[in-house]
Amino acid sequence: MDYKLLTALAAIIETQSFDLAAAQLFISQSAISQRIKLLEENIGQPVLIRRQPIELTTVGEQLLSHFKKVKQLENELLPELMPDNAVKAMKVSLAVNADSIATWFLKALTPVLQENLIELNLLIEPEDRTLDRLRSGEAIGAVSIIKNPLKGYRSFELGSMNYCLVCSKGFKEKYFKHGVTQSSLKMAPAISYDHKDAMHIRYIVDNFGLEASEYYCHTVRSSEAFVILAKQGVAYCLVPYLQIKNELETGELVNLCPGKELNRTLYWHSWVLVKGVNKKISQQIIQTAKTLLD
Repeated sequence: MDYKLLTALAAIIETQSFDLAAAQLFISQSAISQRIKLLEENIGQPVLIRRQPIELTTVGEQLLSHFKKVKQLENELLPELMPDNAVKAMKVSLAVNADSIATWFLKALTPVLQENLIELNLLIEPEDRTLDRLRSGEAIGAVSIIKNPLKGYRSFELGSMNYCLVCSKGFKEKYFKHGVTQSSLKMAPAISYDHKDAMHIRYIVDNFGLEASEYYCHTVRSSEAFVILAKQGVAYCLVPYLQIKNELETGELVNLCPGKELNRTLYWHSWVLVKGVNKKISQQIIQTAKTLLD
């Protein structure tokens, strides 16, 4: 394979722009277009879907995944072959859900980041969609609620993330004075991560029989913002117990549905040939999760 062509493909997906990718590689826009054209001619089929956002075809995903794995091996090998050369930051892209970022994941990465020169790229996705970033080749590891690994990867059970439905005391008094029911939920504003937040939607459906279209719901793509809004008394939300342990103990937030907590088992997915720094990252993630998660 001509890795110069795969480098162009990776740059376009990373920057979501032919112009920005060309600038990143210090070549002209026409040159990077020619590289993609040549790659598609060599493969005999398209590798990109040219729209916004720019997407990969199935064969494009396979090529990018292969390229990322080769770069991963290269990043581990070069310091051993040329220890006296100037040290360059190792690029590491990981796919992880926002709740893990807000609770335990950064604690897992801290020791490795302190000991190694790493340029980290965290790709934030809902826990049921992080494997898409592995499949596309954009990430080399992922936290997911899906147990079965992709081909060429393996998975490790991390533990359970426990969620409870919470709000402030004032909010409870205003909307749920007589309990959490279908009628009270229809009037109380909730918070979800995005319109595909299956966790919140499924929780309300399973416990109260209400569909997403039957109640108000803010869209906020931040776990930390969930807690802030709940503490300010403007909404209720489903939050990891690990994130709000102190608020529940002090009474700043209250559990609206004791006994109806939601448990989600998390898994870490990494390449079967992972070694060096990336292996240290995987080991630290597994060790930290097993310590902090149930």
